[in-house]
Amino acid sequence: MVEDVTVASVAALLVTASFPCYLYGAWIIIDAETVTWGTLRHHLAYIFVGLALNTVPVVFWMVPALVDQLGGFAVLHAFFGVQAYALLAFALTGIVPILRAKREYNLYNDPDQDVDLDEIHENMSAWRLRLRAGVVGYVLCWLVAWVLGVAQFVTKYQTQF
Repeated sequence: MVEDVTVASVAALLVTASFPCYLYGAWIIIDAETVTWGTLRHHLAYIFVGLALNTVPVVFWMVPALVDQLGGFAVLHAFFGVQAYALLAFALTGIVPILRAKREYNLYNDPDQDVDLDEIHENMSAWRLRLRAGVVGYVLCWLVAWVLGVAQFVTKYQTQF
């Protein structure tokens, strides 16, 4: 059977590898002068890879192992991890209506239209605020959870390295 330290190491590497995907996905949107459908798909490809690299270890190893290690770093790590996913869900409440509104105005396929985003729907500024708050909150909580996870890993497995 695979040792716990090996599974923990693979999980830590996968979660750590997700961060560069998030950063590059964010850079794609930040660097784009105009967000076309192709730009959005390219951005989302990296974000989904990052989410998969992060979520698979959470679902298949961290959550089942949490019951055996309730206390200290594990509780804080789980708390911030849950908060990160909650903020991601909050961000989705902004991005879904934004996507719908921009598709309705064909702004992904024909981005050169002279349309102010806030003018295409009365709630656009609120949706964009939700998206930004959710993404920033997700990243901040993810970073705190990651630091706590690394601290927990080092504390628990320091004698095995």
